[in-house]
Amino acid sequence: MSDPTTTEDSVGLVETKNVAINLPPEGLVLENGESLPELQVVYESYGKLAPAGDNVIYICHALTGDAHVAGYYSSQDKKSGWWDAMVGPGKGIDTNRFHVICANILGGCMGTTGPSALNPRTGCPYGSSFPAITTGDMVHVQYLLLQHLGIKRLAAVIGGSFGGMQVLEWIRRYPLVVDKGVCIASAMSLSAQALAFDIVGRNAIQADSAWAGGNYYGKAQTPVLGLAQARMIGHITYLSSENMKRKFGREKKAIHEPLPRFATPFQVESYLDYQGSKFVDRFDANSYLHITEAMDIFDLAENCADPAEAFRSVDPRTHVLVVALSSDWLFPPEQSLAVARALVRAGKHVSYCLLPSPYGHDAFLVEVEHLTDVLRTFLESVSASCPAPPERSRLGVALRRSLVAEASADTRVSNRPSTPPPPRRLVHKRVHGELEREDYIRIVEQIIPGARVLDLGCGDGELLCELMARKTITGLGMDIDLEHVISVLHKGLDVFQCDLDAGLNVIPDRSYDYAVLSQTLQVVRKPRLVLNEMLRVAREGIVSFPNFGNWRHRLRLGLKGRMPVSGTLPFEWYDTPNIHLSTLEDFHSLCRMDHIRIVDTVCIPRGWGDAALLRLGLRNLGSDRVLIRIARE
Repeated sequence: MSDPTTTEDSVGLVETKNVAINLPPEGLVLENGESLPELQVVYESYGKLAPAGDNVIYICHALTGDAHVAGYYSSQDKKSGWWDAMVGPGKGIDTNRFHVICANILGGCMGTTGPSALNPRTGCPYGSSFPAITTGDMVHVQYLLLQHLGIKRLAAVIGGSFGGMQVLEWIRRYPLVVDKGVCIASAMSLSAQALAFDIVGRNAIQADSAWAGGNYYGKAQTPVLGLAQARMIGHITYLSSENMKRKFGREKKAIHEPLPRFATPFQVESYLDYQGSKFVDRFDANSYLHITEAMDIFDLAENCADPAEAFRSVDPRTHVLVVALSSDWLFPPEQSLAVARALVRAGKHVSYCLLPSPYGHDAFLVEVEHLTDVLRTFLESVSASCPAPPERSRLGVALRRSLVAEASADTRVSNRPSTPPPPRRLVHKRVHGELEREDYIRIVEQIIPGARVLDLGCGDGELLCELMARKTITGLGMDIDLEHVISVLHKGLDVFQCDLDAGLNVIPDRSYDYAVLSQTLQVVRKPRLVLNEMLRVAREGIVSFPNFGNWRHRLRLGLKGRMPVSGTLPFEWYDTPNIHLSTLEDFHSLCRMDHIRIVDTVCIPRGWGDAALLRLGLRNLGSDRVLIRIARE
C-alpha cells in the first residue's frame, strides 16, 4: 500500500502550531464585556507564502471541525484532514498557488483557548467559568492570529456551515482585509428547526449527571452519554433523506446476542451509535455547548429593517460567492439565496450557485467534484474585469473584422433619431455563433455607458464582458447551467445560477438600468412572467428572438409541411430547446396586453430577400430575428 503522505496531490506531513497572542492589559475583551486574560491559538498552514503576502486563504471550520484541514500527521496516519479532498496541490484550493491557514476557533477543544483550557487566574480548567462567546469574538481572534503572523490581507476567506457564518462576519467586520469571500451551505441566521436540534442537543448534555454544571474536568466520569446523544441528533441533520435511504434503508444487522430493551437491529441505529461514540473521543461537551450557543445567537439581520443593511460595510471591491446544496435541509438553499439577495440589495459583488447533490448538508465535505470546479474558478479568476481591454476584446475584433465586409440591410422603427445600421452578417464558422455575436453587437449599441445591466440567460458571459469593455457597465449574469456559471466566474464576473421561470425575486425592484434577454425568450417556459419580471427589476428590457413569421419559415411549412431548420432555428423539432416560438406580431400583441411599451424595434434580415421585404414595410415577413427595447407604459 502506497504512502498517502507522498502523493502529488497531498500537502503531505503537516504540523500543528500553537501561538500565544499578545493582548493588552485588559486581555481579550469579548462582545459581552467579559474578558480572557490569555489567548492561545492552534493553527495549521499549507503552501508557501508569496513574497508580497497576497496569496493567503483563511479557512473557517464548522461546528465540530478543527485546524487540521489537510494532510497527515505521520506516515502511519490513516485519516487525513477534514477537507483534504479540497485543499492541496492542484485541488480546488490549490496550495501551489495559495498559502492556506486554518485555526481552531475560540471556545474549541483542540488547543485554542476554550472551556477545557487552564484559567491563568485559578490554575484550573475554565469549566463553568468560561464566558459566553459569539461568532464575532471567534472572527476577532482569527484576525488577531493573522496580525500575529504579519498577514495584512486575505486573498479569500472560505467556510461552510458555521464556517460560512464566520465568512459573513469577516467581510462585514474587516472589509478592507478580504478580497474574496466564499460562503458555503450557510445562512444569516439559523432556522427555527435548526435551533430546535441544537437546543435538544444541549439539553441532552446538561441532563447527563456527569456534566456537573460544566465542572467535570479531572473527574472519573465525564458527560459522554449526553455528548454522544447531542452528536447523534446533530448528525441526522447533516444527511439527507435520500442519502439515508440509500445508505441504510431499513437494513438490519446480524444479531448474535439479545439486544437491550428498545434497541433495534436497524443499521441506521448502529451508525448513529458509532458516530456518537467516535465523537466523544475527540470533542469536549462544554465546547459543544458554547459553540452551538454562539451559532444559535448569530443573526445578521436581527436589528435591520432590511437584511441588506447587514452588508453595508462590505467593501464594494470584495467579491462574494454563495454556494447552496440542493438536498441540504439544515441550511436549505433558500437561506443561501437570501444571503445573496441581501448582498445584491446592498450593491455588492456577489455570485450564487446551487450544486446538485443527494448527500445533504455534508455534501461540501464528501462530494466535492462540482464544488472543486466552482471554487478553483472563483479563486483564480481576476475579479471585476474583462479578459481584455476594448481594442483587444476577442468578440469586438471578430465583429469589426466581419462587419466591414457586408452592406447594411436594417429597418429600424424607433421614436429616437436613427443611426446608420451596422452590416447585416458576420463571418463565423458556426452559424449559431455568428448570429449570437451579431445580436451582441446590436445590443451593445442600445446600452448607455456606465449602466447597470442584468443579463438573463447569460451563457458564458461574453455579452457582459463585451459591455464592460465597450460601455464600462456593471453587470450581473443569470443562467441555469452550472457550466455556464463556471465560465462566467472564470471571467471575473458576477453570476447567479437560477431558473428564470421561477421569477427574479432575488433581484430588487428597479435595481438595474437594463435587463437583457438575448435569444432566450423562446426557451423559457414562462415568457410572459419573465418579461414582466424584467420590467420590475430594470428600467428597460432588451429582448432578441428568432421571428417565426419570417417568409422562409412560412414557405417551408406551406410547401413541405415540416418545421423549419435554419441558422436562426438550427434544431430539429424533436431535439430543440425552443418551446415558445413566436412572431414579431405575437410579441407586439403580448406587449399591448400587458401594457408594455415598445421603445425601439430592430428588424434583422438574413439575405437580400429579407432586406427587400423590410424595405417594403413587411417587417413580420422580412425579419429573420428581432431585437426590441421595452419599458413600462
